[in-house]
Amino acid sequence: MTYVETIKLRYDDLTKSEKKVADYVLGSGDKLINQTLTDVKKSTGVGDATIVRFCQKLNYQGFSDLKIAIAKVAYKQDSAKESPDSYVDLVSNRLMDAIRSTASLVNPKDLNSGIDLIHAAQRIFIFGVGSSGVTAEDMASRFLREGIQAEAITDPHYQAQNAALMSDKDLIIAFSLSGNTKDIFDSCKIAKQNGAKLIIVTNHLLSAIAKQGDVVLQTAVEELLMNGGSLSGKISQLCVCDLLITGYTITYHINSLKMRERVLRSIINKSID
Repeated sequence: MTYVETIKLRYDDLTKSEKKVADYVLGSGDKLINQTLTDVKKSTGVGDATIVRFCQKLNYQGFSDLKIAIAKVAYKQDSAKESPDSYVDLVSNRLMDAIRSTASLVNPKDLNSGIDLIHAAQRIFIFGVGSSGVTAEDMASRFLREGIQAEAITDPHYQAQNAALMSDKDLIIAFSLSGNTKDIFDSCKIAKQNGAKLIIVTNHLLSAIAKQGDVVLQTAVEELLMNGGSLSGKISQLCVCDLLITGYTITYHINSLKMRERVLRSIINKSID
């Protein structure tokens, strides 16, 4: 039985306040997956206890358990669209859509502000965990080919420790599709308190992490819980990376060819003849 069927079956047994939550859940659908308990409280006007009781009346352990149930339904619906005849087009279109959608969200003013922060920084750190941590490492590698030394840090403890030693001469580029990753939020908060500048790359401009940013650049791919770490989400993040780095080299007239040659010469003899 799906979460929708369960809610409808037990709707009459819910209190007036719990019915507000039920109506909100049914109306939100899979959008609820990327929302927090606080988001639901604000939208329904009920308290934490009411939301938890609502979830438990549906035989879910709590709000997170309900979100997983919703994610399972959304994942099954997406999987049903895939077939041996269609999945090639499905995947390629999904990736192309990620790039187009991300490009359409670019705010040139914010992008240029981010480029200026990169130019002004004495040290650049790139934060991400999980799949976003892989993006952070990809961006550091891309920076290196343009002659910029940036350190990707994907361990939350090292992020916090480095953040504690930062100053107003440092820049963090932080990745979080949801904008609510606690480890990234905590590390950015510490860095901000020490004067570091923050470029936040996220889907949600009003998320907790985004609110800390000096510049916020928006990605375009919502990730369902069952599809975390998707290639589409990574492509959206990498698109923003390339915009920042390419924009930097053009704006500040960086001799990209010269930098790439220097980097290439350092590794060209490492191939087996």
